[in-house]
Amino acid sequence: MSTPLAATIAERIETAFRAAADPSRAGPMRAYMRDKFPFLGIPSTQRRALQRQVLAGLPAPDPEDLRAVAEICWGWPEREFQYCACDLLIRRVRLLPAEFCDVVRQLLVTKSWWDTVDPLATRVVGGLVARHPTLVAVMDEWSQSENVWLVRAALLHQLHYRDDTDVDRLFRYCAAQASHPDFFVRKAIGWALRQYAKTDPEAVRRFVSDHRDRLSALSVKEALRHQPAAAKGYARSGENRE
Repeated sequence: MSTPLAATIAERIETAFRAAADPSRAGPMRAYMRDKFPFLGIPSTQRRALQRQVLAGLPAPDPEDLRAVAEICWGWPEREFQYCACDLLIRRVRLLPAEFCDVVRQLLVTKSWWDTVDPLATRVVGGLVARHPTLVAVMDEWSQSENVWLVRAALLHQLHYRDDTDVDRLFRYCAAQASHPDFFVRKAIGWALRQYAKTDPEAVRRFVSDHRDRLSALSVKEALRHQPAAAKGYARSGENRE
């Protein structure tokens, strides 16, 4: 169910975006996303400027407004609308209650691809879990899901936590999914480890060494990307696999 403010925001978004559509850009943008979604052809810088114009002079949306706007944006076919919803949620994540995680879950599993899953995971889910620690149990559930995008979101939600990272949980998720066959899960494992290596490179090296018989080559390559000596030694061991 929509709200009056959500309806106004959505109407302004649709009007502004469709007026700015550029078919000459839309084709290459769609091709870059492997033809999974149609595009209007609006570059991100221009899109964000339009978003600021749309919101100018309006009251700040509350969580119910944001839910309604996100659902409306997810209903339109063109991908820029979903990007807009992600931006709005990221901007207001500190206002979102724990139960909003259910809304984000639905967005993650609908029209799923890395371009919306990653910002939702790293900025929205990550922000929700940081503010509402009870959601850690939800992350534990997602980390074991049959849906690869929920697994990816669980792996990536701590990406920007730095010193606040729950290291045991990060490593546990990575170990549990080390043999996962999906590219996006393997990539997420490597990305999450590489990011944490900026905080504790030795811990990541130990983890990779301890799980070298199960981690994919992709995960290892990503995890050790900024540790060339460790990556070279691992490659020489001949024990990695894809």
